[in-house]
Formats: sequence, structure tokens, C-alpha cells
Amino acid sequence: MQDIIAGTLKFQREAYPERAELFRRLAGSQSPATLFIACSDSRVVPELLTQREPGELFVIRNAGNIVPGYGQEPGGVSASVEYAVAALGVADIVVCGHSDCGAMTAVACGKDLTGMPAVAGWLRHADCAKAISNAGEHAGHDAKVNAMARENVIAQLANLRTHPSVALALRQGRLRLHGWMYDIASGDIQALDPEQDRFVPLRDCPQTAAMLEDAVRQS
Repeated sequence: MQDIIAGTLKFQREAYPERAELFRRLAGSQSPATLFIACSDSRVVPELLTQREPGELFVIRNAGNIVPGYGQEPGGVSASVEYAVAALGVADIVVCGHSDCGAMTAVACGKDLTGMPAVAGWLRHADCAKAISNAGEHAGHDAKVNAMARENVIAQLANLRTHPSVALALRQGRLRLHGWMYDIASGDIQALDPEQDRFVPLRDCPQTAAMLEDAVRQS
């Protein structure tokens, strides 16, 4: 905790003054363009990964980067998704899984979670991904976990589409969904190619190429 306090004091002393004008602009409102849904894993830092400044990302983090399907009793994730889409008007949502994910390891390997009933209940939102991943053949432990993590990203994108605010925005053409997989060791990111239904290097994803072309035309 001493390091946390020291870091906070350093932020107030050094980092904040460098961005004082930015924080003054953000003090009364926010207008992030992207909702980024990531795992709570301490090694995954969305703002660092995407090199975004404060105010540019609206972030949801939880164990396994999970988005429960919309139900009669929406929780905090559902409320945050709805606020990001309906109130803030984000144009993009990224669901980002990662390598060596503890949550996906527990699901893929059937780890005993009887001592963590809340975790076990939460991870049931990945049951669809588990069924698909378990039906395949995997070369080893790491391949099995990574396959589970990829299928989980796809499953959570499907869950997102059950949310009324997301469904409406998609129908109106003002929202895009993206699935990413981040490799901690290499820093590489793979993106889901919706046409081929497989993950490819981010730079090679047709969706990415189309967005970069739009940015060039608008510049």
C-alpha cells in the first residue's frame, strides 16, 4: 500500500500538472468513443494497451471479461453497457480476452471452485464458450486455455447483442462490435474477423483496415 500512496502523490505532483488542461476539460463531462470490456487481471491495462488518454475509454473490467445476457435483473455490467451506449453514445465496443487468463483456465480445466461460489456462479456465463471449446481438440494446456479464451470473447459478443440498447444501436448502424485477444508475453493482439469467424492479427483484420481507410478519408 505504501507504493500505491507514493504513486498517488507522484501523480498529483508530476502527472496531473502535465495534463491539467485535459482534466479541467473533463471535470464537467465525458465523451468516450469506445467501451472497452476487459478482464480484471492485473496484467491487462486497457489504457496502456490502447495508448489512450483519460476520457477516451469507458471501461468495464471483471473476471473473464464477461457480459451476462440481458435479463430481468440486470447487474452492474448491464447497467454500464446501457449507460455507455444509450447515454454516452459510444461508437465501438471491444471485448478483449487475454492469454493465461485465470478465469478461462478455471473453466477450461474444470477447476474445483467450491470454495469460491460467487466465482463459480459468475463463470457460468461462459458455459456456451465452454461447450464449444470442449468439443474441439487441443495440442496442450496452453492451447486449450487460449481456445477457451477466444470462444469466450465470441460468446460475450453474442451476449452483448441481447442488450436492448446494443441491439437498437446496431440496427441503426451507429455501433460496431469488436473481439480482441491480447497476448501478454508478446504484446500481440488478434482481432475477430467476422467474415471468416476466426482471429487474425489486428493489422490484417478487414474490419480494422476499413476503419483505417475511413480515418484517412476523413483526415
